[in-house]
Amino acid sequence: MYLGVDIGGTFTDLVLLDEKGQLTTTKALSTPGELEVGVFNAIQNAAEQIGLDGDGLLARVSSFGHGTTQATNAVIERTGAATGLLTTRGFGSTLSLQRLMGFTTGVPTDRLGWYSRRRNPAPIVPTHLTREIAERVDHAGQILLEIQEDDIRRATQELLDAGVQTFAVAFLWSFRNPKHERLAGAIIREMAPSAYVTLSHEVAPVMGEYERTATAALNSYLAPKVVSYLDGIEQMLRGRGYKGSFSILNSAGGVMPVSEAAHRPVTLVTSGPTGGVMGSVHVGKRLGYDNIIATDMGGTSFDVAIVVDGKPLISKNHEAGGFHIATPMIEVRSIGAGGGSIARVVGGQLKVGPDSAGAKPGPVCYGRGGKLATVTDADIVLGIIDPDTFLGGKMKLDRKAAALAIEEQIAQPLNMTVEQAAAGIRRIVDSQMADMLREATIGRGYDPRDFVIFAYGGAGPVHCAGYGAELGVPKMVVPVTSMAHSAFGALAADVQSSSQAPLLMRGGGGSKAAWDGLDANAIERAFADPLASCLKTMERAGVDGKDVRVLRAIDMRYRRQTNDLIISVSNDPIEAASLEDIVARFEETYEQIYGPGSAFREAGIEITNVRVEAFGTSRRPEVHISSGSQEPKPALRRIYEPNTDSWMDAKVFYWRDLPKEFVIQGPAVVEHPETSVFVAAGQIAHVDEGHNIIIESEERV
Repeated sequence: MYLGVDIGGTFTDLVLLDEKGQLTTTKALSTPGELEVGVFNAIQNAAEQIGLDGDGLLARVSSFGHGTTQATNAVIERTGAATGLLTTRGFGSTLSLQRLMGFTTGVPTDRLGWYSRRRNPAPIVPTHLTREIAERVDHAGQILLEIQEDDIRRATQELLDAGVQTFAVAFLWSFRNPKHERLAGAIIREMAPSAYVTLSHEVAPVMGEYERTATAALNSYLAPKVVSYLDGIEQMLRGRGYKGSFSILNSAGGVMPVSEAAHRPVTLVTSGPTGGVMGSVHVGKRLGYDNIIATDMGGTSFDVAIVVDGKPLISKNHEAGGFHIATPMIEVRSIGAGGGSIARVVGGQLKVGPDSAGAKPGPVCYGRGGKLATVTDADIVLGIIDPDTFLGGKMKLDRKAAALAIEEQIAQPLNMTVEQAAAGIRRIVDSQMADMLREATIGRGYDPRDFVIFAYGGAGPVHCAGYGAELGVPKMVVPVTSMAHSAFGALAADVQSSSQAPLLMRGGGGSKAAWDGLDANAIERAFADPLASCLKTMERAGVDGKDVRVLRAIDMRYRRQTNDLIISVSNDPIEAASLEDIVARFEETYEQIYGPGSAFREAGIEITNVRVEAFGTSRRPEVHISSGSQEPKPALRRIYEPNTDSWMDAKVFYWRDLPKEFVIQGPAVVEHPETSVFVAAGQIAHVDEGHNIIIESEERV
């Protein structure tokens, strides 16, 4: 058996796949502060569904893939370790200075104009825990000023006396020549054997001292909490009879052994959202969809990623807690829009989010102490969610309490009915998500009509009929794994490793050909070390060489610009004749993002970095779902249709009873123990061969 688990802000999701491809999904409430408790509650729920106890289930599982929010939470809550930073003399303020955009990093778009909200983030390494060391390496790797061991020892002892638990070392141009960083690392480990040490050239061998320093500092800052959690949950698994492999989902779209994750906890910052993206890629390949908008609406946030030609868009720099980290990650954008998003009237206008009721106290209808009306409360009032069948009937919801909260907090101040207020809450949150999708697609030069939406998470299937229709995509796919799609991604993802190497090379300019001056042989040689590093990781993970797939890419930009584009290249040896094609694809990508005519090859081309990704193919059974063989007899439920502002009769189906190719006319609700799928008036849905639900507009069918 194969197990995947993802911990969300409200629920911990689990997917279990047996050797025959039979799928079991379940949820349990997340348990902040003791996340492993929620994990084992979910395991127990799954075991009960197949007639086992928790330990009996774990004894049969051979592979456990886990998406974790530990790194994310530590950054947001600032609960990482006391970290000391050693850096080159004169560069002690690098983290404080950041870049020009530092004081707006992470600020929601609608608040960028609020000067009072624009400020530098809370430091991960305060000034008093930074030490400057006299040393200097130039851009070519030549040592201009030798480092002194006594300086390293003095700085290390001062930081230890100040209570430092972990260390980060980030010297200027260390990725050109790491001798000084390696010496500093060796001395720190000698003086403090139990301290965690990060060397910047190992985690982020790239240009940009700020990004490299921030990546190294965050890696050490996160390490104790992440490593402690991973060690703890693995020990608990082993103690309950688990003997299989235990892998962690990273931010680049693959899983890695726990031992690898412990060395680079910074690569787990977006572990959770990545799972849903990779689950969408996996299902999309089976369905023949190469261009996907992956949308995850949970209890607290709405996460979006774009898949083009079967590959998620990758960002080489990612914002975390107000800092930029230079490790490749799937580009996931988020806004505060989820089932727990709080609705309120401000200045006579209805606002929804970005703050959330979360898991505790949760929406009013949960009966766990929540007092503020939320999106889930609105869905209950509208009749789209049945309060008696939520989580398969295990958790009864209080419709009266939800209606009372919406009446007092929204309807009365706006002089409207409770149903009108609930419909307004739903329309507003759907519009906010549609705006986010426009930014993620049109803002990157993509036409959303060329994509299909994949909707998952606890609330995604409930709301995709709204935000998908507003965006104008032709189809919305609700995967059969939607209720635990991120957990499915952790289960289905390949073993992944990425590595990069700096390469500063300039070509073209003026009347010269843009590729004139680029050295094909030097580019090919630069790939050697990253490739070797990735293949070693695959070997340590036990992946057979014939199952390894390698992708290569180059970071390119116009000269005197600061933002690179990642351009994929083939695995064939790069030759002089290849350079023209690589430059052409760079310029095509540039104009796709920045508009026709924006390319300016007269400026010349710069190459700054080469990248290698290796994937070790996981071999999992294809998912098989038992479906109904007869046409189901639907129940009828009165719902208040939010788009028509009127009461309507909706057919209610049970997902597991639906036969393949069954057609559903909206308005309708398809219920599952862990989610509900809403098909709006004017829409048609059908169940495909894989038991996924495909929603389209009547006009398109």
